[in-house]
Amino acid sequence: MAINETAQSNHEELFPTHESTLKITDPEFIEVFDNFAFDEALSFGNLDTRTRLMVILASLIAQQALSEYRVMLGGALNVGVTPVEVKEIVYQSVPYVGIAKVLDFLYATNEILLSRGIQLPLEGQSTTSPETRHEKGLELQKQIFGKMIENMYNTSPKTQLHIQEYLSANCFGDYYTRKGVDIKTRELLTFAMLLSMGGAEPQVKGHIQGNVNVGNDKKMLLSVVTQLLPYIGYPRTLGAIACLNEVIPE
Repeated sequence: MAINETAQSNHEELFPTHESTLKITDPEFIEVFDNFAFDEALSFGNLDTRTRLMVILASLIAQQALSEYRVMLGGALNVGVTPVEVKEIVYQSVPYVGIAKVLDFLYATNEILLSRGIQLPLEGQSTTSPETRHEKGLELQKQIFGKMIENMYNTSPKTQLHIQEYLSANCFGDYYTRKGVDIKTRELLTFAMLLSMGGAEPQVKGHIQGNVNVGNDKKMLLSVVTQLLPYIGYPRTLGAIACLNEVIPE
């Protein structure tokens, strides 16, 4: 068995000068993995290379896979994912994954960008102010999720209403309204993070519907799940597909 030509070509697109030590220490494993991840799985679906790398980066943050993130970030930059897009992926992961798990990825991202001669800070992408963040965040929530948002506000106990306010002002007003990544892509990133974390099935289902509402169909979402399979494994892949089939029946 050997790494096939298609897998080698796809791998070299991301890492043109990389010499894998695993080819020496673990040749049988790397042949199996590369042929699957860079050919067989890669052949399914309709994700372009840049979008595929962006959802993989989001997934790796959610999984706390810092070493693999550093490798794949290099590949993402090599195929045209911009520094602004990378930073937006990291920033958006905070309300879903939590700063305790994101901080090391932010530092690693800065280190890699600086090593490539990219000056920091990057150009600001915020579109809200302290005065407008709640209004604009709520407006965007309703644009994505429709009447579900009003229902969440109306059915929330008064003692828990502050969480709904935080979702509108912070999660959506502070993060989702930012420039640099469009709403369709942001919803794909959120879907990738949630399914990669595990244990967030209610939120996975909610964001499946959110993706559909902004124009990402089931084929697109199944493509995301398939491209993440080599990085998240089969249990979380099958869990995500179960959520997909429940929200969008075949």
